[in-house]
Amino acid sequence: MSLQDLPPDARPREKLIARGPGALSDAELLALLLRTGLAGKNVLQLAQELLDRFGGLSGLLHTGLDELKSIKGLGGSAKRAELSAVLELARRALAQQLSERPAFTSPQAVQDYLQLHLAHKGHEVFAVLFLDSQHKLLAFEEMFRGTLSQTSVYPREVVLRALHHRAGAVVLAHNHPSGTVQPSRADEALTQHLKAALGLVDIRVLDHFIVAPGQALSMAEKGLL
Repeated sequence: MSLQDLPPDARPREKLIARGPGALSDAELLALLLRTGLAGKNVLQLAQELLDRFGGLSGLLHTGLDELKSIKGLGGSAKRAELSAVLELARRALAQQLSERPAFTSPQAVQDYLQLHLAHKGHEVFAVLFLDSQHKLLAFEEMFRGTLSQTSVYPREVVLRALHHRAGAVVLAHNHPSGTVQPSRADEALTQHLKAALGLVDIRVLDHFIVAPGQALSMAEKGLL
């Protein structure tokens, strides 16, 4: 069943035009992208089923293309490509926002940006936001993968990339696939190690975020920086 087969007052497109996108639920917005459902399942039901399976809209959009391909109703490349395109547009919009004004005038934008990049990865990733002297975003780089510790994150590489970008400050970030955002002793030690190394070249560490699906922790706010 397609959107056109739904009763007029249940069609997301007409509701969006009449009341604006904020009036639509996540399932209704997703249905606009999917356009068609399956035999015996209308597009709104399919959309809600996908949200339930992947833990909401954010989880769905972070699901790999190969995993989406296995879902009945998403086997076609067009739908999977559209979902991937929406995520990339969101990343680019947030990156532009962070590059046009100081990152810490909007800490929520920083957290949203990191959520999009790191929260739903199945392995640990250590990343760095390189900022200019006014704390505007210069670049974002995923630098290390795997189990993170002082021995697997190389301060020399972080310093070299910071100098390459002529950064005046950095924000460190990594994800916890376990779902908890509480810092470990290793996280705290790594933060201090990197802070000392970057301080030698006069580059400030403004924060270290730990992210997981739907949540993030600022080590600076916890007094751990």
